Amino acid sequence: MAVTAALVKELREKTGAGMMDCKKALTECDGDISKAADWLREKGIAKAAKKAGRIAAEGLSKVVVEGNKACLVEINSETDFVAKNEQFLKLVDDIANALIHTNCTSVEEALKVEMNGETVEAALINATATIGEKITLRRFVVLSKEESDIFGTYIHMGGKISVAVVLKNCSNEEVAHDLAMQVASMNPSFISRNHMDPAFVEHERNIQLEIMKNDESLANKPEKVLQGIVEGRLSKTLQEMCLVDQAFFKDPGMKVSAVLKQANTEVSAFVRYAVGEGLEKREENFAEEVAKVTAA
Repeated sequence: MAVTAALVKELREKTGAGMMDCKKALTECDGDISKAADWLREKGIAKAAKKAGRIAAEGLSKVVVEGNKACLVEINSETDFVAKNEQFLKLVDDIANALIHTNCTSVEEALKVEMNGETVEAALINATATIGEKITLRRFVVLSKEESDIFGTYIHMGGKISVAVVLKNCSNEEVAHDLAMQVASMNPSFISRNHMDPAFVEHERNIQLEIMKNDESLANKPEKVLQGIVEGRLSKTLQEMCLVDQAFFKDPGMKVSAVLKQANTEVSAFVRYAVGEGLEKREENFAEEVAKVTAA
């Protein structure tokens, strides 16, 4: 029996599975909708599709290094419990080690990468089906360095935060690791003021101006004094955002810039992933969960 677009659409509406999966199921089952739906269930695809709308804001991040490349990934799950699952841990490792060898620049491209005889997307679908929670690849990045550079990496709390830093013309592993820990703990947004978009700086300046306007204690200050206050506040705010201007976590009396100067190096790039940042968190109600299981 010919597999028509109408059949594919009907099966998709019935199971929630993807178009290509529905087409494959119908092809395997000679166009029989019922058998195709069972085929999808047997493969775990229909079960996984039903979880697609759930919130997945827990999980783990990971950083791996191989030669002159480093890869950071964030794989999300619905609950923190799953992040300790052996299958989930292996999946995170496998995806990070697969993507480090690619030139992918988007999640869409990454999902098509072959890994252990299947695509990353298929591996995620299978994990969703067998683990019982929505599992997704949220983001990843592959960093490159020159032969004379060094990576500094740090993984906090088993993968709740992962960091990679690139130091130029450096072989000091301790400094590289310290800089990665600095990024993990202090969460800078930029390397230095030179890496900031002028429009961003102006935006921050305007915010300080508005704050000042609402401060009644400054109402009678001369314009020149007010401008100085604004620039002072702006400078302090921007310093906190800049890695090189932050106090060094091992010695708050030193700035990171001084640490880099002593090591005769500079930071050319850094990436910090904190699991679930910016995502809506699922609200857990264990009493309700227990009640549901008991009633089932």
